Amino acid sequence: MPRILFALLLAFPSLCFAVIETYEFESEELNTRYHQFTDELRCPKCQNQNLSGSNSPIAADLRRELHRLLVEGKSDKEIVDFMVNRYGEFVLYRPRFNAETAILWLAPAILLVLGIAVLIAIIIRQRRVTTGDDLNLADAERKALDKILKEESTND
Repeated sequence: MPRILFALLLAFPSLCFAVIETYEFESEELNTRYHQFTDELRCPKCQNQNLSGSNSPIAADLRRELHRLLVEGKSDKEIVDFMVNRYGEFVLYRPRFNAETAILWLAPAILLVLGIAVLIAIIIRQRRVTTGDDLNLADAERKALDKILKEESTND
């Protein structure tokens, strides 16, 4: 049995270093809220890792603080406000819509509208070129062009 355990530890070294924190909650609802928050809050140090996936000391502190706030009976809004006041909007994976984060929320829509406008402009320009609408030739030039084209077709 010890050999099998040792072989498993060698095969999966990341399991040896995984942080296992256990927090006791009075109800399953608090436990569920805790796991939702650890999945939705970002580690300030690791940047693109949530609290549940980060092993950094600051993430451990945030998980401990989150546990304390939940046990004290704080609402979701109070917990989010506490975290944002302490660590800034960056701690939220989905930042709230305000003057500072408006560009994050509006940029995709603005870029989509600009892309559609450019696509329409390109299509209109292509149609004009293929129909010859932008060839503003004088009558004499048009007759000369027709003459050249007729000569070319008779030579073939």
